[in-house]
Amino acid sequence: MRGPKVTNVDLVGGYYDAGDNVKFGFPMAFTTTMLSWSAIEFGGLMKGELENAKEAIRWGTDYLLKATAHPDTIYVQVGDPNKDHACWERPEDMDTPRNVLKIDAGNPGTDVAAETAAALAAASLVFRTCDPDYSKRLLNSAIRVFGFADKHRGSYSNVLKNEVCPFYCSYSGYQDELLWAAAWLHKATKNPIYLNYITVNGQTLGADESDNTFSWDNKHVGARVLLSKAFLVQKLGSLHEYKGHADNFMCSLIPGTPSSQTQYTPGGLLFKMSDSNMQYVTSTTFLLLTYAKYLTFSKQVVTCGGVIVTPQKLRAVAKKQVDYLLGDNPEGMSYMVGYGLKFPERIHHRGSSLPSVVSHPVKISCSTGFSALYSGAPNPNLLVGAVIGGPDAQDRFTDQRNDYEHSEPATYINAPLVGALAYLAHSYGQI
Repeated sequence: MRGPKVTNVDLVGGYYDAGDNVKFGFPMAFTTTMLSWSAIEFGGLMKGELENAKEAIRWGTDYLLKATAHPDTIYVQVGDPNKDHACWERPEDMDTPRNVLKIDAGNPGTDVAAETAAALAAASLVFRTCDPDYSKRLLNSAIRVFGFADKHRGSYSNVLKNEVCPFYCSYSGYQDELLWAAAWLHKATKNPIYLNYITVNGQTLGADESDNTFSWDNKHVGARVLLSKAFLVQKLGSLHEYKGHADNFMCSLIPGTPSSQTQYTPGGLLFKMSDSNMQYVTSTTFLLLTYAKYLTFSKQVVTCGGVIVTPQKLRAVAKKQVDYLLGDNPEGMSYMVGYGLKFPERIHHRGSSLPSVVSHPVKISCSTGFSALYSGAPNPNLLVGAVIGGPDAQDRFTDQRNDYEHSEPATYINAPLVGALAYLAHSYGQI
């Protein structure tokens, strides 16, 4: 194998990505970025929940600081996903290899490095007032990591292909992460070097590409919306084109507009892909509400050909998606565990599906645990608040644990929803 393995590094903390026991750095960094953006845009509406959001962000950034502690090196993964997925074990019983994988100057990973820089920069804004020393530490690390990402270019999928693919391959390349990270550093530092970087390199990095999917892999749309704020709210004229780029994305979402190209299920759910579709629902919903906020501030609208789309319309589209997610759908199923009268009971998650160490203190071995995976019984441990992959293109959901495409929760599904729910709950007097 070409990617370097290392040992004896303190990487305690952080998050598993989903229902397994692997720390994948790429989606973990995106999760942290989106939690931070949620707090930045909607933290003022979270009331007592803001401290919980900050705690969740800090849990991610504490880990990312450890992962970036050594110059020109980032530790990007803990665990062997192939061997982990060959077992169904509680985290407490884990006996699969905890290999540590890294990128460095000779084995670059611009995508994961730039996303890590984005996460650190975004989080620095969250803590700027309440913990200025920690904020400075995050920002200094973000600046250094972005410099490394930009100088040593290459996809981490090429270096660590056997370990990160097909799990979290960087399918969209690394240009989107460079633009996204530069946008966050521009916002966090106000240093003109990042604005210059964006204006010089924006087109090369795909600022006006027509990709309309926002996820842990592709950040183009997120960067466009974030940079549009600099024009709409901060009146930074040099970034005026990002209003148009963001408008194009919004127009692609709205049924009945000339450039509408988004698929919806018969019940009205945005549908991008069969595998973990709800991640695109939550990320898109966040962008709809955030862009509506920017437009309202600047008294602007979206023009889609001859159709005018108001901020109120964007919010209505977002609300419909969240209402669907929480149970207003043909199945009458809330796709958030523990919420509503009917929710998934057999989610694809090791810790949730196996008995706790309190009720079953004896070790459950690698292969023995598979009896729980294929069991029809409800999970013994309720993973309250987790949002899963969701229904198929026809609004159907079978609630089967081994159907990971539809039944697996993930941190990056929940992270954008934090901000969206804060806005909607506040708007309807629930928080």
